[in-house]
Amino acid sequence: MYKINLNLDLLKIIPFANYIGVKAHNNRTLELETQRNVHNHIGTVHAAAQFTLAETQSGLYLLSLFPKYADKMMPLLRSSTIKYKHPAKSKLIAEAMVTPEDKQKFEKQFLRKGRAVISVNIELKDTHGVVTMSGTFVWYIQRIEC
Repeated sequence: MYKINLNLDLLKIIPFANYIGVKAHNNRTLELETQRNVHNHIGTVHAAAQFTLAETQSGLYLLSLFPKYADKMMPLLRSSTIKYKHPAKSKLIAEAMVTPEDKQKFEKQFLRKGRAVISVNIELKDTHGVVTMSGTFVWYIQRIEC
């Protein structure tokens, strides 16, 4: 088990995302350069690579929403719903969003019960701003004692 420290490059603790080349774009988003090792049989970014970028972004974004609890929670992906919209042919940027209402509801339940569920919405956009994939990632978070 990894202890989360938001001052560290969190991608280093996610070996698979690091392996395919997911990088921090800025403090709020991740990116994936198009390169041969993430292509599919028709030369576009493979669905699995896009899913990895989106799932990683959703988890890291979730931790950034609750920095005071980051080392006290164990996030586990419960489910996801995704839709591929356009072939990805260039660098992808992942953007995440949680509604203020969902954030407040999560925090209240997490503090009361020590566990909660929250949905993170994701969009992947190429360098032209075209959405190549969108999805919702549902996380189950359990409090852990450090």
